[in-house]
Amino acid sequence: MPEPGHATTHRRRPRTMVRSATAVAVVIAVAAGGAYAAGLGPFDRGAADPDRGPDPAAMAQARAFLTDWAGGRLPSAAGRTTSPGPAQEVLRNFTAGLDISRPALTAAKAAAAEDGTVSVPFTAKMPVTGLGTWTYTSRLPLRKQDDGTWKVAWRLSLVHPHLSGTQKFRLEREETHGPEITDRAGAALSSDAHPSLGPVLSQVAGAGTGGPRGSIKLVDRATGQVKGTEATFGKKPGRPADRPVATTIDAAWQSAAEKALASEADGKDAALVALRIDNGEILAVANSPSSGFNRAVSGTYAPGSTWKIVTTSALLLKDAVKPGDTVDCPRYLTVGKRFQNVETSEYRGATFLKDFTKSCNTAFISLRDRLGDQESGDVARKYFGVGQDWHVGIPSYDGSVPTPRDQTEKAASMIGQGRVLANPLIMASVTATAVSGTFHQPAITRGDQDTTTTTPLPRKVVTQLRAMMRATVTDGTARILADLPGGIGAKTGTAEVSEEEPNNGWIVAHRGNVAVACVVEKGVTGGASAGPVVRSLLAAVPTDPS
Repeated sequence: MPEPGHATTHRRRPRTMVRSATAVAVVIAVAAGGAYAAGLGPFDRGAADPDRGPDPAAMAQARAFLTDWAGGRLPSAAGRTTSPGPAQEVLRNFTAGLDISRPALTAAKAAAAEDGTVSVPFTAKMPVTGLGTWTYTSRLPLRKQDDGTWKVAWRLSLVHPHLSGTQKFRLEREETHGPEITDRAGAALSSDAHPSLGPVLSQVAGAGTGGPRGSIKLVDRATGQVKGTEATFGKKPGRPADRPVATTIDAAWQSAAEKALASEADGKDAALVALRIDNGEILAVANSPSSGFNRAVSGTYAPGSTWKIVTTSALLLKDAVKPGDTVDCPRYLTVGKRFQNVETSEYRGATFLKDFTKSCNTAFISLRDRLGDQESGDVARKYFGVGQDWHVGIPSYDGSVPTPRDQTEKAASMIGQGRVLANPLIMASVTATAVSGTFHQPAITRGDQDTTTTTPLPRKVVTQLRAMMRATVTDGTARILADLPGGIGAKTGTAEVSEEEPNNGWIVAHRGNVAVACVVEKGVTGGASAGPVVRSLLAAVPTDPS
């Protein structure tokens, strides 16, 4: 297959214990900085974009290019450049050739040059399937066209500073032989019995042998000679390969999770995590499709309204609002952009409790001035451990809640949009923390290092959160779970991706000693897409794990 950044290379290399990666399909990504769409979600497409920089239009084009690239919409990304054909081919070969599954690309402050061009630095976090994340910085050059629009001035070096007409990259993986993997009861786990565990088991096995090992090499295009090593992955073995590795996976919960995704996700890409509330042990990790990227643990998604659990915690912690306070829920609210509620609903004279149960975006956004710009992020980190370095036992993405750059972004972050990023593992942990008051680092193997430092939530806040999540099941958007026993509490979410993509659907729930989070890509709404998945799971496993 073509090497990354080159369209016609077919050079064959000798077979050794090091082998090159094969191409994988580029997975649709949900990355920071996504365009705001209306659909059934909180943003109105017709509103203006208040980007700041030398020229707002240039910055908007740069962010749109990065969002399309991260989202796997390569024809659209290439169309924003001065050379669409070569750009599309290079971007495709770069991501596929290096097994990069879900890029996260974040733009920084733009700078204008004397010749009228604009340069936009960006940080690239490139998850290399099964190995880890390759992080580097580059910059986008933009030039104004004759028709007044801005285009990314295409050159190889914008993809990576070392990519050029004479140099390209090559991914090399080392063969490793992993140990047997067992569930929490000591029974062997396999991808044959649990197909969705395929990527998880390889990651756990790799951890037992020092992790999957590999590197990204910079090589000469003509000779194939290695010019340098850009990134290395893996470490020396931590235990003998013939010693079994015990996990916290519960076979019953895992089977039920996989069946729920297969029967209720309607063939869409989806992911689910279930974990114990009292200690963070992961009971089930399910992905659909079952092979490839472990989106449940390493995905980067806007969590949408499920994030209102954290926003509500921040408001309750400083007594900025009470559940019974009147917080009006209008159909629209403009903060730079026009925000709206799902299906443009409204609840005039609603209490904050009703705003939570009905997932009113405009009500939450109206409370933004009661929190400092960094306050939601501080609460997420201090009480929920989000953004700290987690040691789960396999590679994981541990969340990001950056300080909003303006009031529009602050409004978006109140409802889990903007640059707030999470995944089902994070949101299952957030749910467990909210209903217990104590953060426990999630883990899929026992004995993992815990470097997190958190503070317990006050008991009053926990009591209020539990009551609000229970009311969301009995009287709100999570009524799909209302007929199940066990005093279930939940929160649904709808998260926007871009103007071209349907919204992602979310739901988080807790019952007994288990917290669950599920996302269904392009699911439109959480209650209609992720809700049936979690309902199927909880109905199939009616008791807590031992």
